[in-house]
Amino acid sequence: MSDQKEILRRYLEAGFEALRWKIDGLDDYHVRRPLVPTGTNLLGLAKHLSYVTAGYFGPVFDRVSEVPLDPGDEPNADMWATAEESRAEILARLDAAAAEAMATIDSLDLDAPGRVSWWGDHGAVTLHQILVHMIAELHRHVGHADIIRELIDGAAGVRPGSTNLPGDSEGADAAWWVAHHAQVQATADRFR
Repeated sequence: MSDQKEILRRYLEAGFEALRWKIDGLDDYHVRRPLVPTGTNLLGLAKHLSYVTAGYFGPVFDRVSEVPLDPGDEPNADMWATAEESRAEILARLDAAAAEAMATIDSLDLDAPGRVSWWGDHGAVTLHQILVHMIAELHRHVGHADIIRELIDGAAGVRPGSTNLPGDSEGADAAWWVAHHAQVQATADRFR
């Protein structure tokens, strides 16, 4: 069981690391910039995940969280940073939520019971269920962050040094990507 818990813990940690990488190196404008119609932006994803992580690994298991759990009354308030919220504040909240999650994981067994009040009749859970749920949630949003970052400056992939994309050994330089994009677009155009 402990090996299973460690594997799940590593996937959760990898998601937080990937999200931080997507934000690193960008100015405040670009981390706040919405590049899709829903307003999704990098700092908003970090803000959202700080609330979600703190909620699932804190109160669900009767643990106190130092991370605020209420983003406000405005719809979608947890998905973007107001002008008053600093990047440093949001990233510190994300780091604190991640640390609290790791502490919960370290202190409980995978079959430890919890209760997700907002899930209603399906709210009885175990740490194992919440780990799987949060790994899916986190990596889903890291995928969003990957696309947003690629739209900003072309950076894409899993992590620095190991993007999981075709690289130089496969001949995937800038010209290759342009040709690949053209090939995919030409195929799509056949279905117009």
